[in-house]
Amino acid sequence: MSSSQPNTRVLSFASDLAEARHVQAEIEAALTAAAFGERDVFAVKLALEEALVNAIKHGNGLDPEKKVHVRYAVSTERFDVCIVDEGPGFNPEEVPDPTAPENLERPCGRGLLLMRHYMNHVEYSDAGRAVQMSKIKK
Repeated sequence: MSSSQPNTRVLSFASDLAEARHVQAEIEAALTAAAFGERDVFAVKLALEEALVNAIKHGNGLDPEKKVHVRYAVSTERFDVCIVDEGPGFNPEEVPDPTAPENLERPCGRGLLLMRHYMNHVEYSDAGRAVQMSKIKK
């Protein structure tokens, strides 16, 4: 990909972790084609996996009748993605801080923390059913 024009794709798939892996592989290939470095690809892969698993497991409750919708754009400068599930939503502010001493042994909240750490921008909308993330190429 030689221009800064984004390559945009829109996908929907059933709440299935194997389907999510296909989406991840497609996005990884697009990032590599846009000359994203190894560290940036790793960061996006990690955040993307957390967001997709959250949509499938927590959002859609592993219900194969519910879909996960993904819209992403890759340019030579940045990666943007929006992931939407068909679940009831959630308030990200109510997820316990996994770094607080009382939560160190609890498994919840770590994925959200990783997403915020590895991406330049993470924002929730639609009552927590949608997450928008961006990564600016280093």
